[in-house]
Amino acid sequence: MMKLKNVWLVLLAGVAALGLNAFASGHDEGHGGGGGPKDAAKETADFILHHVADDTEYHFELPFVHFPAFHFSALFGEKPGDGLYVERSPGACSLPVADTFKPYPSLGAFLNGCWDLRPTKAILMMWIAMVLLFTFVFLGGKRDQNGVPKGLAAHVIESLVLFVRDEIAVKNIGAEEGPKYTPFLATCFFFIMSINYLGLIPGFFTGTGVITVTAALAVITFVVTQVAGLKSAGPVGYVAHLFGDVPLLMKPLMFVVEFVGLFTKPFALMVRLFANMLAGHMVLFFLLALIFVVHVGAAVLSVPMAAAIYVLELFVAILQAYIFTLLSALFIGQSVALGHHHHGEAHEGHH
Repeated sequence: MMKLKNVWLVLLAGVAALGLNAFASGHDEGHGGGGGPKDAAKETADFILHHVADDTEYHFELPFVHFPAFHFSALFGEKPGDGLYVERSPGACSLPVADTFKPYPSLGAFLNGCWDLRPTKAILMMWIAMVLLFTFVFLGGKRDQNGVPKGLAAHVIESLVLFVRDEIAVKNIGAEEGPKYTPFLATCFFFIMSINYLGLIPGFFTGTGVITVTAALAVITFVVTQVAGLKSAGPVGYVAHLFGDVPLLMKPLMFVVEFVGLFTKPFALMVRLFANMLAGHMVLFFLLALIFVVHVGAAVLSVPMAAAIYVLELFVAILQAYIFTLLSALFIGQSVALGHHHHGEAHEGHH
């Protein structure tokens, strides 16, 4: 037990050193000294926001090793009209972004007709996650002659898939329909968990800390949920549930409430995953930033606290994958239940 504790102490110290070194090197390279406390605070905040924001430039950072930044533009177009950087009309990329979309410049430019379809750091993390998952599943797909999983990886995969099927899909969707949606739910669980853990490796980026990524995942769940409701209740039953079983005068109001509710569910999925993953990394960086903003002596407290936050993030990474999958199964189960409710009412009507 003592040896295991020592290993954990060394691991935490190493992780804190990695994060601190990456922060310091980026801080020094991006800002060339001078300035007072206010300037240091502003520079530190700008560095942190740049580090957690998505971009077409990816800078892999390791202690004492400075890799040149990789620009996706070099492969996918550096100016409008090249590769995946497209202008729908001449000069579209030069148009100013509306004030409403200033927090989301890419979306504002897209609405102006400037389609920047180049990959970003978040997309690169998703590609890496997919490659790792395919490799892990391929290596862990070994079975003996009786179909029993062979090897540690195979047993881990089967245990997690069975957990998703029995504890998430079946319990929230039902024993009959649950297994049908297990492949989708297991894909969500493994994919989100992989991206979350990639972001905890020094030098990598957290893809789920970008709201467009979580929005795409939420949209996919939304589509699957609505398709499940249409298949279960049919078009007539699906529309009927939007009006609810209320008096005639209340049906228009109920329709508005139910229709808005269709979109609040995926919105909750999107914001929950994005906020939790982004917040953890922001807190980690701000704790380390105290060394540069306040005093170097702050490392006595900030480094152990940052290490503790990192350990918490190890748990949050799988927890958020579980919560996203659980809520997705819950929403799908509610849609599937529409068919049973509709058929039950029809059966009672015959009697």
